[in-house]
Amino acid sequence: MAPFFLVTVASVTDGGDQRGPRGQSGTRAGGAGGRIAFYYAAVFVGPGVTLPFLPAFLASRGLDPAEVAIALTAQQFARLLSGPLIGRAADAMGDRRRIAALSAAAGVLAALAVLMSSGPLALVLACGLAGAVTAPLVPLGDAVALRAAGLGLCDFGRVRGLGSIAFVLATLAGGVAVRHLGAGIVPLAMAGGFAATVAAALRLPAIETPPARGRGLGAALLRRPGFALLLLASGLIQGSHALHYGFSVLAWASAGIGPDLSGLLWTVGVTGEIALLLFGRASATRIGPVGLLAVGAGAGIVRWVVTALSVDPWIIGPLQLLHALSFGATMLGAASLLVRLVPPELGATAQTLHAALGPGLVTMLLTAASGPLYARFGGAAFLAMACVCAAALIPTALLARRGEARS
Repeated sequence: MAPFFLVTVASVTDGGDQRGPRGQSGTRAGGAGGRIAFYYAAVFVGPGVTLPFLPAFLASRGLDPAEVAIALTAQQFARLLSGPLIGRAADAMGDRRRIAALSAAAGVLAALAVLMSSGPLALVLACGLAGAVTAPLVPLGDAVALRAAGLGLCDFGRVRGLGSIAFVLATLAGGVAVRHLGAGIVPLAMAGGFAATVAAALRLPAIETPPARGRGLGAALLRRPGFALLLLASGLIQGSHALHYGFSVLAWASAGIGPDLSGLLWTVGVTGEIALLLFGRASATRIGPVGLLAVGAGAGIVRWVVTALSVDPWIIGPLQLLHALSFGATMLGAASLLVRLVPPELGATAQTLHAALGPGLVTMLLTAASGPLYARFGGAAFLAMACVCAAALIPTALLARRGEARS
């Protein structure tokens, strides 16, 4: 499954290898972009299968819904703890490729542990292990891609967007595989994706950054007002998607919308995100990073209010295109702002801290709150997510007052 997507992405992006300007250490722009896109494709193939279908695998092993929730929460919690530590180690070494390769190799072993485990405790521990060892894979890729973009070697939005394409294709292929081969294929897809990521990590461009050695550098980042405000703004906007991820399909099903149409509605949202990442560079540059955060928050308010008020497919279908803004614009704004706030040698530390203590932490907390909210209020619970996005406008405004909106 994974090799098909990787060859496709490589064929799209590596065409520039033989031309284009040279960047640091003689790296050609086209080659750097192709290698980074290849890495993103590899990283997102596994999650494209596991995010929707890992619960089905765990249920097939005898876990009840509460135990499935515990296993998924253990995975999220392990990511919060391990990601910043591994990211800091990558910056201390000055070699993000090697750390990414080691992390992916450990992910292969963890996926096999999930496959071979039986019983609730063993599966919870295996899922937690998989979350812990693979937590830095996307942030490390972001650190490399943003550094390469700063050197003129790639377009960050486009290479990241190709990862999203791989995610969608993997989800579609995973659905077919699970239907015909059973849920036992899920950890094997995890292992295959991580194995491909090992190879892709070793092919990342050699963009040198000086080792960031010393104590307390991560804590120093957290003490920076701009960094803390970014964590809060980005975390609230992206975290507001927790109820959608967990309960939108259930809300639609209660209104008579079947799984096929629900899957199509999800695809519409991700397609909008991909379109923004691939083709929205000029608009994103004009708006600026803080402006993108404000757009993301505003789109989230509209999206969740309408979601709370209607389950008409003709309304919520086009509404899913706002995912391009509520998620995609927020991600682009946060990534661009991190580059401005943090020196290059601390890029991996900053990316992993942001992923863990921003969207990661808020999403975990709001996921835990989403169950009781949905149980009591049903679809009207999405109004709470609109309030979360409205709250994100406060740290966004403070970032603008600090002058972080300057392009």
